[in-house]
Amino acid sequence: MSSKNRSFAAGLIGSLDDAAPQPDAPTRMPVGILANRENRMAELASGAVVGRAIEQVDPARCRLWAEHNRDYAALDETRCSDLIESFKAQGRQEVPAIVRRVRGEADFDFEVICGARRHWTVTWLRAHNYTDFRFLVEVRELTDEEAFRISDLENRAREDLSDIERARDYLKALDRHYGGRQKDMAGRLNVSEAWLSRYLDLARLPPVLVAAFDSSHDLKIKHVTQLKPLLKPEERAEKVLAEASAIASGRGEGTPLKPQDVIRRLTAAADAPKKSGSPKRSGLNDAIVSASGAPVLRVNGRKGKEVNLTLLLAGGASRAEAEAALGSVLDTYWPKLTA
Repeated sequence: MSSKNRSFAAGLIGSLDDAAPQPDAPTRMPVGILANRENRMAELASGAVVGRAIEQVDPARCRLWAEHNRDYAALDETRCSDLIESFKAQGRQEVPAIVRRVRGEADFDFEVICGARRHWTVTWLRAHNYTDFRFLVEVRELTDEEAFRISDLENRAREDLSDIERARDYLKALDRHYGGRQKDMAGRLNVSEAWLSRYLDLARLPPVLVAAFDSSHDLKIKHVTQLKPLLKPEERAEKVLAEASAIASGRGEGTPLKPQDVIRRLTAAADAPKKSGSPKRSGLNDAIVSASGAPVLRVNGRKGKEVNLTLLLAGGASRAEAEAALGSVLDTYWPKLTA
């Protein structure tokens, strides 16, 4: 410890001792207590231990940081049910949210960097007969780039944060904090460039394509490798986006499509045949689609005198189109008997 820090620690200890009431008779303080206190002061002075300001505040005096990666509007009792029950059981919030001070604004004292669900939960409880709850926060001094990295680290492993939320957050941060340099961003986040690239590709998907899914939260990072190739070349992309728009327009009619069913329809539309009144013939493992572009069935393989088929019941084709597709398979594989 430097002489400057040693003097600071000793002076602080001395001021504490001077302020204490003096006993009538001299007493000897155990050496261990003095040593522990001086060690603690030395750690604080040297920066080895960082003191954090923990406060209980009114959640109404806190706003969400503009770059927060949580879709706050999507939070509800279901998504926060675990916290609601936990807070009720404990009678308080146990883990503080990370915030930084807001200066020069009359309506807010803090902005939330990490802890949107905790903020929502305390706000909800206060509005539902738990008015004694306060929002527990840890106050830090942070730059925007530091705030972004802390927020990302806290939320990266949380299942309730969707891939699309995280992907959009990364795309915004790429230009705001890293000058568009993907390599620099990956290094600061301690992730591979390939890993980061997949998230950025997810965030760059056209809005009309995202709208084809029942919820944007259904889109996962694993779907990027299936969707990205459908958008090149331009002529192919036009067909895919038109099909995506048709899927979005038909939402609410029948059972909602699962993500893989949406991808099947988009894939079929990318290579849809010209309308000729008959289904497209395809090779093994290719989907056979109807004249309207809806996938009908898939030829999985042929072994000896057997052909294995999969009917794509959720592809959107009609029964008549399925029968036509089966007829096409029969024409292709059924033995032609000679007289």
